[in-house]
Amino acid sequence: MNTTNQKHIAILGSSGSIGTQALEVIASHPEEFCVEVLTVNSNAELLIAQAKKFKPNAVVIVDESKYNLVKEALQLDLIKVYAGEAALSQVVQMETVDIVLTALVGYAGLKPTIAAIKAKKTIALANKETLVVAGKLITQLAQENGVNIYPVDSEHSAIFQCLAGEWDNKIEQIYLTASGGPFLGKDVAFLKTVTKAQALKHPNWTMGAKITIDSATLMNKGLEVIEAKWLFHLKPEQVKVIVHPQSIIHSLVQFEDGSMKAQMGLPDMKLPIQYALGYPNRLKSDFPRFDFVNYPQLTFQQPDLKTFRNLALAYQAMEQCGNMPCIMNAANEVAVDAFLKDKISLLKITEVIEHCMNTILYNNQPDLEDYVEADKMSRIKAFELID
Repeated sequence: MNTTNQKHIAILGSSGSIGTQALEVIASHPEEFCVEVLTVNSNAELLIAQAKKFKPNAVVIVDESKYNLVKEALQLDLIKVYAGEAALSQVVQMETVDIVLTALVGYAGLKPTIAAIKAKKTIALANKETLVVAGKLITQLAQENGVNIYPVDSEHSAIFQCLAGEWDNKIEQIYLTASGGPFLGKDVAFLKTVTKAQALKHPNWTMGAKITIDSATLMNKGLEVIEAKWLFHLKPEQVKVIVHPQSIIHSLVQFEDGSMKAQMGLPDMKLPIQYALGYPNRLKSDFPRFDFVNYPQLTFQQPDLKTFRNLALAYQAMEQCGNMPCIMNAANEVAVDAFLKDKISLLKITEVIEHCMNTILYNNQPDLEDYVEADKMSRIKAFELID
């Protein structure tokens, strides 16, 4: 049990974009936060550097082959060092942890998040795939354990902020804004020839490679649609997407009286990270400020679901529910990885996802084992389609 007023943070995925920015936020507010746990997949050098700076209680290197390297580097710092995937689910249960920031990429975030919820830890959720894959299971577990899940994605943070003080007022619908990615306005003929380098050039946000490709295909917005359904207890038809190229309005809520609330600001992930970690308090920051003069026009348009079919597939998965979002997510993870390795084209990602959704056994009432099986079978099928 912590005896200070600081919140002790476990960062799952401290080497990624969200993890490194979270450490910047923590460093800016030493009176509010301290680092309790850091975990990375394989970047041992960065983990060592972060551990020496922030002095966590424990670190995890998932790649077991690098355990000795990390252990030896930190032996004089009195920092506990663990290795392996199972260790992720163990360290989040440490009594000294107050908040678990799940910044892992993809399906890998599911089991550690479940472990953290069962240990009654507050969750700052940057791993949208956890709710995409097993939204019903996660939300039920959180309710049973009295655990709060605070969203870190900019769009969901925006909705969360708009709902402050409105908990008893019914939502008519929400609008998740999308920048449109680097290929906004392009047609299928153009997308057939795009390169990895082109797809990784997001116009507004600096993110990891996987999420940047998801943004280019609009799958990221599809994942966010499903996440929003579970986070805010909405029906599929209440979750809308609107393309907003300037990325100033991060999302909107429309209430049943017709009034709308929006959260605005420059595209900077440190703001939603800080809001989630500091909630319910807004902490002072030196983040750049938005100036209306610099943005004389804010524009909006409907997403092109015929060209960017991944968003349509995500809506289909949300409607079907059950294990279908899990199937979709697994296929997407495999296909995006293949695209990043120059094995397939951008449009092939959509073909792989759709084929898996049409062929993997659908289960309307899955439990955790069913989700694991659906993820496994979808990955096997996706690999077959790529090889």
